Amino acid sequence: MHILRFIDEKGQAGYGHNYSEGKALRLAGDLFSGLEETGQNVKVKKILAPLMPSAILAIGLNYHQHAEETGSKIPKYPVLFMKNIGSVTNPGDPILLHPSCMAPPEVDYEVELAVVIGKTAKDVSVAEALDYVLGYTVANDVSARRWQGGRGSGQWVHGKSFDTFCPLGPELVTTDELSDPQNLRLTCVLNGQVMQDANTSDMIFPVAELISFLSTGTTLLAGTVILTGTPSGVGFTRKPPVFLMPGDTVDMTVEGIGTLNNPVELYKLET
Repeated sequence: MHILRFIDEKGQAGYGHNYSEGKALRLAGDLFSGLEETGQNVKVKKILAPLMPSAILAIGLNYHQHAEETGSKIPKYPVLFMKNIGSVTNPGDPILLHPSCMAPPEVDYEVELAVVIGKTAKDVSVAEALDYVLGYTVANDVSARRWQGGRGSGQWVHGKSFDTFCPLGPELVTTDELSDPQNLRLTCVLNGQVMQDANTSDMIFPVAELISFLSTGTTLLAGTVILTGTPSGVGFTRKPPVFLMPGDTVDMTVEGIGTLNNPVELYKLET
């Protein structure tokens, strides 16, 4: 099922599916305990991120070609960092460039397959790992590169966690419709130009291995979102580098899920 989270014309948030021409069939219930048909066809006023995560765990350097373009060695174990859940933003809402990231520009795009954990997982085997997945969505792991490096003292969390730096959506696709996460094309298009074009088959650590690794001695709560890494073509490796600027439009697409679109604007400091 393709599940949409939205605000209807009465201002109420809810879930639906079969979204078309601004309308969706409403679903009742909870994303994790179960959703049921209502038969109501409702007008969608605004599309929201498919969920508000309980945690965001993200993996760096998880595509062979991306590791190569950065000059990094293939990691022996997954490279883990976290993003603040407050960085989540909706499809269609702007990615805001904070002034601290603009002198000079440093904010990069990263298309990623996002995995949504559907039930509590701990010490999960690779063989059973996909049984804990509720579904998949599209993510943009927006990254402030200087904050990811020197300004963050080598810790990536701050540079990855500015407000609006984790667009998610547009829909969550359940595993009954998307059973193999290791053969999906993913692309990033910036202002109409293809910047990233790859397949999840290039992952160094497949989704099942990531879930098993991350759950080792650690409880993954329902609603945990795992960002599985970005492929080659990111802005900071290009010559000259390409960074996000006000007025840009970014389209992130994962095969079988959909396209996540966000404009880019300058963050206005409150005075």
